[in-house]
Amino acid sequence: MNQSRDNQVYDVIILGAGAAGLMCAIEAGKRRRRVLVLERADRIGKKILISGGGRCNFTNLHTGPDNFLSANPHFAKSALARYTPADFIRLVEKHGIAYHEKKLGQLFCDRAASDITAMLEQECRNAGVEIRCNEKIREVQKDGQSKDGKFAVRTEDAEFAAPSLVVATGGLSIAKIGATSFGYDLARQFALKIVPPRAALVPLVFSDSDRKRWCDLAGVSIDVIASTRGATRNKNHSTKAAFRENMLFTHRGISGPAILQISSYWDGRKPIYLDLVPERDLSAELVAHGNRDPSSWKTLLREVLPRRFADRWLEIYPLTGNSNRAIAEAEQQLHNWKVKPDETEGYGKAEVTAGGVDTAELSAQTMEARKVPGLFFVGEVVDVTGQLGGYNFQWAWASGFCAGQAA
Repeated sequence: MNQSRDNQVYDVIILGAGAAGLMCAIEAGKRRRRVLVLERADRIGKKILISGGGRCNFTNLHTGPDNFLSANPHFAKSALARYTPADFIRLVEKHGIAYHEKKLGQLFCDRAASDITAMLEQECRNAGVEIRCNEKIREVQKDGQSKDGKFAVRTEDAEFAAPSLVVATGGLSIAKIGATSFGYDLARQFALKIVPPRAALVPLVFSDSDRKRWCDLAGVSIDVIASTRGATRNKNHSTKAAFRENMLFTHRGISGPAILQISSYWDGRKPIYLDLVPERDLSAELVAHGNRDPSSWKTLLREVLPRRFADRWLEIYPLTGNSNRAIAEAEQQLHNWKVKPDETEGYGKAEVTAGGVDTAELSAQTMEARKVPGLFFVGEVVDVTGQLGGYNFQWAWASGFCAGQAA
């Protein structure tokens, strides 16, 4: 049962009970603010629950500004410095949650991601935060004529008001758990600029010709370095990205950690480049074998690459002779495979949404909109996108913390 309309005035209303929204609620509640969280899904933290294979890669020990993509690469620095991985780890340890480092600084729950949502829910209770699920927002307005300039938030059967409104509604990725464009639409309603959203940390789809060549190898995994060779995300900031991890062939193209990483930096037009034999000098190894004929080349490739892939590679790129030049050219092809994807797998398979509310519209210290006092944006809805490996959760905790200190 809803409270009477007269009692539905709060200090802070937060739209979205994901990682950023819940962290914001906890911090605002600790400041004795009367906090209401409205969540359209039937439970909190749905994205937390499915992340990391159900174990939630909740942060990364090596988090730094260079692990994030944004039109303004400096924007995230303040928030990341104010709330660090060590801060979140202290919270996890306070609740007795067992965790481990998987690789590359990635921290996961030993048991289940639900340990993190239970922790956040308990912290909200401790801070006096009210959470309402199954709340669909119909309308948001700001009363610009009143002295306190409250935001009015109308759901299907209630109305709430507060001088501070925090938008933590996430991006467009993983629509099956309720992702919508609501946060972007709300930003536009208040005349805030949006960096065009796009799918990130997402598998790539081959052209028809490449699909015929390679996609029957679905399931084959290779250690690669994936790079963009200076792909530019915006006119002010040129980015050259390179990631060494596994690549996985799929029925439609390529995936795996290296591809998910590079997808965030791919501009949708230029090729990506794959080093299929990182840090190997195959020419020298062939000389060491004492033979440079095509059969020795085939034997060597079958040793350093998955056999099915090596055989297919040699069908498409056969060694044309046994001269030093022919071998050098064949090796260079392996170190520099140029792949021109047709598209990404889209938001349905994307782990995050890149782009979002333009950081030029927000305070880096508080996440408050410069033109709309009392309006805050946190987490994935902002144009700050982390690399794979717990960085996006750390951005959620940090941006939510900063807004919770100010809202």
